Amino acid sequence: MGKTSKQLERYFKGAANHRRIDILRTVERNDGITVEEIAEALEANFKTISQHTKSLVQAGLLNKKYRGREVAHSLSPYGKFFIRFMKTF
Repeated sequence: MGKTSKQLERYFKGAANHRRIDILRTVERNDGITVEEIAEALEANFKTISQHTKSLVQAGLLNKKYRGREVAHSLSPYGKFFIRFMKTF
């Protein structure tokens, strides 16, 4: 059985921002990237990117893994599916 409407809403709301879409695309190209590196790549404010990555993690589209003081980000399985969806949309 497929996802419920509420489950789908979580993913769509999680990515419903141009910055978050840019973050997903950046993480796809750079698995294990940190928030600082994402902010640098997108030429954006660290705090803004940090807040958006937190939302993407909560939405289940990004994974984070602690590496000492840094946090590496990667696409979750749903994040990978969402990227494929965006590419075919």
